[in-house]
Amino acid sequence: MKKLIILVSGIISLSACSDKPKNTDLVGKLERQELAVVGKVAGRIMEVKVEEGTYVKKGDTLAILDIPELKAKRNQAEGALTSASAQYHMTQNGATQNQLQQLEAKKQALTEQYRFAEKSANRLKGMVEDSLIPLQQYDEVYAKLQGAKAQLIAVEAEIADVKNGLRIEQQQMALGQQDRASGVLQEVEIAESERYIIAPQDMKISSITLKVGELALPGYTLFKGELPLSTTFRFTIPESQVAHYQPNQEVKVKIAYNGAEIDGYIRNIKQTGSYANIANPYPDYKIQDVLYDIVVAPKDAAQTKDLLAKATVILQ
Repeated sequence: MKKLIILVSGIISLSACSDKPKNTDLVGKLERQELAVVGKVAGRIMEVKVEEGTYVKKGDTLAILDIPELKAKRNQAEGALTSASAQYHMTQNGATQNQLQQLEAKKQALTEQYRFAEKSANRLKGMVEDSLIPLQQYDEVYAKLQGAKAQLIAVEAEIADVKNGLRIEQQQMALGQQDRASGVLQEVEIAESERYIIAPQDMKISSITLKVGELALPGYTLFKGELPLSTTFRFTIPESQVAHYQPNQEVKVKIAYNGAEIDGYIRNIKQTGSYANIANPYPDYKIQDVLYDIVVAPKDAAQTKDLLAKATVILQ
């Protein structure tokens, strides 16, 4: 009975050893670039149009946000633009016929007032010279005459402005107000377009961080996606072995979980940035050795589109 147990144990041990890669093989990881999709405006998730694992094309709609404040902002912007446009057109076209008639009537009334004040001052002037009235009384009438004259000059200048048009500076100021209101409306339109979360590239949706009804803040990652055609294979080797590999060298990579073999080439050999970034699950190096990464790119990227990221791969 004891011999049978020892025999079975030995068979299991041999079987486990047979699954381990050969000493001449390098073991590494399949890596793929990831892309984060963030929102630019705050809003609640109204609809999510994709699922995890979905392949999307550049420009596809991933989600739609609900931003109720935009309607009020649009109404404000449109009202401001309407007011500014009317103000600018008024500076170009000048006063209406009714406004001109009102100014002419005002001028006529001030003219009569000025003439009456002038006659009164002339009568009192002689009486003052004959000492029939005090000088104070004449001064009061003379002040009224000068006031009526000033008002008449002012209304004549106002009529001239209406007939000749407003100054170019006033027109430019009104045009600036119109442009400003137009810019505010454009900002609202841009914000409305940001309600739609769009895929920036062809990618595979790897994760969705928010659900319908949750609040999405500006800059918050809403989706993460893998770029299917960015697959590479990375292997970590010590300095003592790096001489066996050269850039552009053709190699064959085996996928551990399904046995598929991919033709590739060594795209780059670079020093590993940190020990925590080691890709080889079976490190075999001396402590004084510098570590290097071998980056292998597939010859046909389409072959690696459906492979799992972070999967174990073997460089044969």
